[in-house]
Amino acid sequence: MILEGKTGKWEIICGLEIHCQIISKSKIFSTASAKFGADANQNVSFVDAGMPGMLPTLNEECVRQAVKTGLGLRAVINKYSEFSRKNYFYADLPQGYQITQFVHPIVGEGVVTIDLDDGSTKDIRIERLHIEQDAAKSIHDMSPNKSFIDLNRCGVGLMEIVTKPDFRSPEEAGAFLKKLRSIVRYLGTCDGNMNEGSMRCDASISIRPLGETELRPRAEIKNVNSVKFAMQAIEFEAKRQLEVYESGGQIEQETRQFDASTGTTKFMRKKEFANDYRYFPEPDLPPLVLSDEFIDEIKRNLPELPDAKKARFMETMGLTKYDATIICENKEVAEFFEKAAKGHDGKKVANWLMGDFFAMLNRKNLTIDNSPISAENLGKLVELIETNVISGKVAKDVFEIMAETGDNPEKIVEEKGLKQVTDTVAIEAIVDAVIANNPENVAAYRNGKVNLRGWFVGQVLKESKGKANPQIVNELLNKKL
Repeated sequence: MILEGKTGKWEIICGLEIHCQIISKSKIFSTASAKFGADANQNVSFVDAGMPGMLPTLNEECVRQAVKTGLGLRAVINKYSEFSRKNYFYADLPQGYQITQFVHPIVGEGVVTIDLDDGSTKDIRIERLHIEQDAAKSIHDMSPNKSFIDLNRCGVGLMEIVTKPDFRSPEEAGAFLKKLRSIVRYLGTCDGNMNEGSMRCDASISIRPLGETELRPRAEIKNVNSVKFAMQAIEFEAKRQLEVYESGGQIEQETRQFDASTGTTKFMRKKEFANDYRYFPEPDLPPLVLSDEFIDEIKRNLPELPDAKKARFMETMGLTKYDATIICENKEVAEFFEKAAKGHDGKKVANWLMGDFFAMLNRKNLTIDNSPISAENLGKLVELIETNVISGKVAKDVFEIMAETGDNPEKIVEEKGLKQVTDTVAIEAIVDAVIANNPENVAAYRNGKVNLRGWFVGQVLKESKGKANPQIVNELLNKKL
């Protein structure tokens, strides 16, 4: 995205920090439940509450999930890593510090390939992934003069994924967030539900004149909780900085907040630097040392990830890149498609899935998990068309009945008497009758009005109540007209 200003053209420089809550039964340093949705302050241990003398114990499952995510990001897994204390004082952090990783993270550099709307791809570099504990949730809208703290989230395991400043447009950042969410969901390491706060994004944004290579001071937009809002925040902040520069001002390093109701960012505080947090090694946790066997075991059990699945669907099922990208973005959709396409024409199944099927889910406000039409029944519907049992037009009527009843399409076709007529003699009789009853249109067609051809086809299908095989109808009309 190039910004057009009075002083010339400017480009956006953006990097992201994404906090992903780790899927685990208990928190990263305590045995308290990490389950979302409990009553306020229900899932809290003495460790989470910062009680004196309480010592953290590292949750092995959180380590396993972080390594799995690092492998999914095609990143270096560091066999040696350390925990540090990040010191700051706020009501959402009872200990007065956050246990995190600073100098030595568990995962190093990696890369994620994103798909852009113009069909191109771009590699986004990952700088690091480290694990840490989440802070509590501050609630500011329950009282006009008090804030409330819910400690349920405090101590839940987090993966913080930091990218290089590789984004040059809001669209690239949005594509990355979708891709990352897809990867962690395939891996089962984070549910990616941004609206529940289990995946949150900080965006660091600066701009510079096109052609300039030096980085300028940046603003960091904190805790954006949707892909749409992240894109809006980046675009607004870039335009705000352009106005500041072109009016003679300067951008200072600062932290800002995105207001979704106005689509604007607003000042929160001056940007902190690492030395403001007085990092030092966590004295209650030893260095984390991973064995080759531990890493290899996780690597052997990795699921097929979106890019690999997309390539396979394109190669073996005849899907276009666009179709495969859309279908593979969501793990559940990809699995549904694969079941539906087993033994059938993959492209035809994809057309039904992305057309009538998705439209039905949207209309009924359903997810694919509670769809009334099973994957197997969608595949059977395509098979009925492929084997000329029903026409494409009749299939749409059958589909609507399936959406209401959940019935097998074969049962619906049998009970409703919807089987396609393939008896050439029977269809020929209808064609002869249509031609005999419309001499004027026959004459007009033979005199060059060839667009009447579709009208004749429609009349034959109408007389057969949509059951006549369209291919046979066309062949007979070719012969007789």
